[in-house]
Parts: sequence; structure tokens; C-alpha cells
Amino acid sequence: MPHFDRQKWNAKYAAAEEVPREPSAVLRSLEKLLPRRGRALDVAGGAGRNAIWLAKQGLDVTLADVSPQGLALACERAQQAGATVTPLCTDLEDLPFPAGPWDLILSVCYLWRPLFAVYPQVLSPGGGANCHPADQEEPGALSQTAGRIFAQRWGAARSGKQTGNRPLPRRLASRWTA
Repeated sequence: MPHFDRQKWNAKYAAAEEVPREPSAVLRSLEKLLPRRGRALDVAGGAGRNAIWLAKQGLDVTLADVSPQGLALACERAQQAGATVTPLCTDLEDLPFPAGPWDLILSVCYLWRPLFAVYPQVLSPGGGANCHPADQEEPGALSQTAGRIFAQRWGAARSGKQTGNRPLPRRLASRWTA
């Protein structure tokens, strides 16, 4: 990631009051399907709104981001919320991906397609990846459809049932991996 991008994100997180605190609506809509323990990785999670929420659900969360300012804000907010988040300052476009296995990989508002090939290699058996490049106040039909596919595959993997490993519909492939 170019140095300019790091500066842009640091400047955004320096204005802490303007940075959202609430977790993604899509993530919250999947609450019943998410694991309650295990390791979670929040990819490019910035100020930690989703990482903190996942930690409060019982997961051991690592927050990977390119912005030291965002990670510092995430740690401050996590402490205020009574949660623990492990910060990892890294550029996922240039450096090796954080070592797994991960029970959940979350990517909200960040899309770098080469990572889709990495996720299956670092997920634990039965683990899942929840990726949506744009956050939404209310999960729309596309997110709900993707959530059902995610739920079916996640639930089947957790129960040991076969899903047939059908590929995701083309319109969802860039948004979800399960």
C-alpha cells in the first residue's frame, strides 16, 4: 500500500470523534452464526468497531491494519469497552498474511481480491470468512442472500455435513467467502 494511503488513514483516525463505533449491520445480522470462542482476524479493521464487538462476543481477536493511529484508537476504545483486542500493524498487500489458523476472518470495507486465495489456507477446519467491501446501515437483499449461503456452509462445516462445495453465485463471489 502506498505511503500516501497510510497517511490518509492516519489522518482519518486522528479525527476520532468522526470514526464509527458501532459494528457493521451485516456483521450483527450474522451474530447467531458466528463462533463464540476461537481466534478471529479483523482485516483492515481500522479503529476496531467490529473487532471490539467480536471480542465482546467471546473471541480472541487480532486487528490487522496499516494505520498505527487507527490501531491506537482501537486499543483505547477496546479498553473503554472492557474488551481485549490484539493490534497488528501490517500492510496486507505487501507483507505475509498473519499466521493462522483463524476460526473467523472478517473484512469490512476493504477489498483486495488476492486475499481470497489466502483465506482458505489460514482458516481452521470449519472456520469461515465474512467479507463485504461496503458497509450498509441495513443489510440489503444481497447481504441477506450471502448471509444465508454463509450460514449454510458455516453450519454444515461446523456440524460435519457436506455442502457439495458449490461455488458462490457470481454476484456474491467478490463479497463473501465461506
